[in-house]
Amino acid sequence: MPPSDPIIRPATTDDLPAIIALLADDVLGRTREDASMPPADAYVRAFDAMMADGNQIQVVADRDGVVVGTLQVTIIPGLSRMGQTRGQIEGVRVAASERGAGLGEALIRWAIEACRTRGCALVQLTTDRSRTDAHRFYDRLGFTASHLGYKLTL
Repeated sequence: MPPSDPIIRPATTDDLPAIIALLADDVLGRTREDASMPPADAYVRAFDAMMADGNQIQVVADRDGVVVGTLQVTIIPGLSRMGQTRGQIEGVRVAASERGAGLGEALIRWAIEACRTRGCALVQLTTDRSRTDAHRFYDRLGFTASHLGYKLTL
């Protein structure tokens, strides 16, 4: 029997190990994530805080009970642009075995629609400069590289 199509659904605490494993499963993630079991307390606290915040949405793509993709959306009310609300997409990951089959696009389109439903006038994201494949992917989906981002590690 062929595998079923992935279902995009809200993440649960039971999904946390799989989400962390996806975040850690690339060149950059290996250096900044800890996929050991059980999940570090910091991950559990962060997930609990996200679930308690109505402006945070963490979803997974579930194929036959296996998490094969994930992303986070943050709804950001703001005063700029005449009080527009924006959606911030973070932590987009697709399992290596699923890449190139359209799951990443399905996740992003789901996130865009979730932002639209929540009244966002703009959807934004950042991606590491080294992720050239991701840049082409986001360009293809209609995103524009309009800003230069900065970070300060605390």
